[in-house]
Amino acid sequence: MAEYMEAHGDGAVEETAELSDEEEEEEQWTEDSPPVSCLFCHRLLSSVALTVQHCTAEHHLNLVEIIRKHCLDDYGYIKMINFIRSTKCNPSCLTGLPDAPLPWDDEDFLRPVLQDDPLLQTDPEELCGMEGSCLLSGSQPHDALLHRAQAAEERARQSEEALARALHDLHKLKLLAQGLVLNAETSRSSNLGAVAELREDEDEAYFSSYGHYGIHEEMLKDKVRTESYRDFMYSNPEVFKDKVVLDVGCGTGILAMFAAKAGAKKVVAVDQSEIIYQAIDIVRSNQLDDKITLIKGRIEDIKLPVEKVDVIISEWMGYFLLFESMLDSVLYARDSYLADGGSVYPDICNISLAAVGDAQKHQDRIAFWDDVYGFSMACMKNAVVPEAVVEVVKAETLISEPTVIQTIDCNSVCQSQLEFVSDFSLKITNTTHCTGRSCGEKSLSIKTRMIPACCGSPLISKTRSRLTASSNVSHGGVHLI
Repeated sequence: MAEYMEAHGDGAVEETAELSDEEEEEEQWTEDSPPVSCLFCHRLLSSVALTVQHCTAEHHLNLVEIIRKHCLDDYGYIKMINFIRSTKCNPSCLTGLPDAPLPWDDEDFLRPVLQDDPLLQTDPEELCGMEGSCLLSGSQPHDALLHRAQAAEERARQSEEALARALHDLHKLKLLAQGLVLNAETSRSSNLGAVAELREDEDEAYFSSYGHYGIHEEMLKDKVRTESYRDFMYSNPEVFKDKVVLDVGCGTGILAMFAAKAGAKKVVAVDQSEIIYQAIDIVRSNQLDDKITLIKGRIEDIKLPVEKVDVIISEWMGYFLLFESMLDSVLYARDSYLADGGSVYPDICNISLAAVGDAQKHQDRIAFWDDVYGFSMACMKNAVVPEAVVEVVKAETLISEPTVIQTIDCNSVCQSQLEFVSDFSLKITNTTHCTGRSCGEKSLSIKTRMIPACCGSPLISKTRSRLTASSNVSHGGVHLI
C-alpha cells in the first residue's frame, strides 16, 4: 500500500506540476487513494507525498527531517503523527525539540486519532525515500527519476534478502517433510535385522508406540540411562568439540541437546515417530535450533543434509539389549554416514545373565495356574514360562554371580553377528530353588568408561531390566534371533 501510494504520488507530481493547487488535487483524486488530512490545517490532499510537500511549503515543517533527526522507528513515527493530530500543536514547536525525551513518548499516542489515517499506513523509511522525488521541483526531472530509480533498487535489494530468508525457512520445512515423501518410495532390504524384518503394519505400530509421551517420560526418568549419557558427553568434551554428530532415534532430543552442550558444531537428529514435532519445540525453547537440525523419517529412507558425521549417538537398546532394538538402524547409519576415524556411542555393550530364586514371584506367575478359583489351569504354564517379564529384580533374589554371554562392539559388529548361540555357566552363590534367569540387558562402555545403562545386577541402581521365568538351570545355552 505504501509503495503503491508512493508511485502514485510521484507520477501525479510530475504530470501536474504546473497546475494550481485546486486543479492538482482534483486531477489526482481517485477512488483507490483516500484523501489525506493535513496535520496543521483543514486542507485535504490526495496523497501522502503531497501532504509532506504541503507541510514543508505551507507550514515550514519538513517531516522527513524530524524523522531523521530523532531516528524515529515505526512506533516513534506513529506516536509523532498522533501527537500532532491530538494536540494540534504549532509546527514551530516541533523544530527545536531536544533529542530526548520527546513529547510523544507516551504509549497513549499509539492510539490513532483518525481512523484509516494514510499517514499512519506509510513506512517512515519509505517516506524518507519519497523526499527527493516528491519535493524536487519540476525543473529537475532527471534527478527525480534517478532518485526514484535508486529507491526502487534499494527496495528490490531488501525484497531479495527477505526472499532468501523465506527460502531458507522453506528448506528447513522441506527437511521435515522429506521423510514422509520418501517413505512411500523406498523399501528396505529383506536381509536386515529385527526392525527391518517387521511387516509393514508391525513397522508402523513399532514407530507409533514411540509417538506416545508415556514411553519417553519413562526413558527420561530412567536416571541410570540418561545421566550415563549426559556424564559421558560432559566429561569427554574433546569427543564432541566442533564435531558433526548424528542422533539416531532422537525422541525428545535429549541426547542431541547433550551433544550440543558438549561442544558439537552441528547435530542432526532423526526420528520416525510423531515425537519429532515436540522435539522441534523443545530444541527451540532451549535456544539450540542454530546447532540442531531435526528430521522426521527412518534413517534408511532419508538423505541427511551432511555427507559424513564424526560421531553417532543413539539410545537404541531394547529389552534384553536386542529385543525390538534400533541397532540395525544405527549400523546402517554407521556404514552410510560415519567418517573415517569416527565413532559410535555407546561402543561396547554386554548381555549378562544371573540366576534368580524368587519364590513369591514363582507363586504369583507359575504356581498360580494350579488352582484358579477352584479350577486347574496348569496347561497355561506352558505358555507362561517362556514369556519374559519386565521387572526390577530385587538384589536379595539373585542366587548366582552374573555372567556375560555376549559382547557387542558397535563400531565393528555386522548384522549377521546379531544372531548367535552362546554357552554359559552360572556360579550359584545360594542354596534355594532357581525360579528364573535375570537377563541384565547391558552395561555400556564408552572410551573405557563403564556406563551401567541397564543391568539386573544388585550393584546397579534401579533401571529397566528383564526377568525370564524358567525351570531350574545352572548352565545352558541362549539362542538369540
